[in-house]
Amino acid sequence: MRRTEVVVATTVETAGASDVDESIVARAAQRLITAAETRETCAPLREGLISPDDVATAYRIQERFNAARITAGVTVVGRKIGATSQAVQQQLGVDQPDFGVLFSDMAYTDGDVIPIDRLLQPKAEAEVAFILGADLAEGPLDIAQCRAAVAEAMAALEIVDSRITDWNISFADTVADNASSGLYVLGTERRTLDDFDPIDVTMSMSIDGEEVSTGNGAACLGDPLNALSWLAQQARTFGEPLRAGQVILSGALGPMRPLHPGATVTAAISGLGTVSASFTTASEVSQ
Repeated sequence: MRRTEVVVATTVETAGASDVDESIVARAAQRLITAAETRETCAPLREGLISPDDVATAYRIQERFNAARITAGVTVVGRKIGATSQAVQQQLGVDQPDFGVLFSDMAYTDGDVIPIDRLLQPKAEAEVAFILGADLAEGPLDIAQCRAAVAEAMAALEIVDSRITDWNISFADTVADNASSGLYVLGTERRTLDDFDPIDVTMSMSIDGEEVSTGNGAACLGDPLNALSWLAQQARTFGEPLRAGQVILSGALGPMRPLHPGATVTAAISGLGTVSASFTTASEVSQ
């Protein structure tokens, strides 16, 4: 049974503001670029650059930060929605969702061994991932349209990360930092939405065999499909609508948990099976 769509506070109204200071955008983006390149975290952007709630500038910084990655040769493969669950919002100290870009070099598959050296301050979240079979560029972009646009779904781990020291972030900080994106891992059991309803899933995530996070579909903005609808509307407003073939990480189903070298994280999501990955130092990864 379908539920009422959840109305979410939106950032779009300010995101198109014309008074963004491009010199600030350039300086802030460079701070993040340098942190990513040197593998050394940086001070929050709100320290000397932007205010904690300057959403318009934050998304411009994200755009510039991501442009540097595209220039370096990676390609856009999808989008992610961040801070969708109340538990994660409380962990981050924010009160609304945001979105970021998924790149080709972020993608891993169930069972992969991942060099933790790629990351600075990784934390794991369990999510429902969607693969789009149709563009979400026109129309109402409501739950019904989004449901019809999903080709398949699977269990996913998102490994969030922050270029900002100690995860000391405001909402603007995480937006600018590509919504604190790191990596993602997709499960191999793929289902259509005829097989299950995302709102009804339950989730359990463990690290090294110990359960560390639980949740359900309703924790993700009321319904992962509602999260997708929100993202589709945001993406269209920003001039980059969601396209067929893209991977969409719909947001955490429960609290995120930190990872350490040697950790194995596994998420079980009802109707979608399990997805896992191990994290180790680069020198220990099998050649």
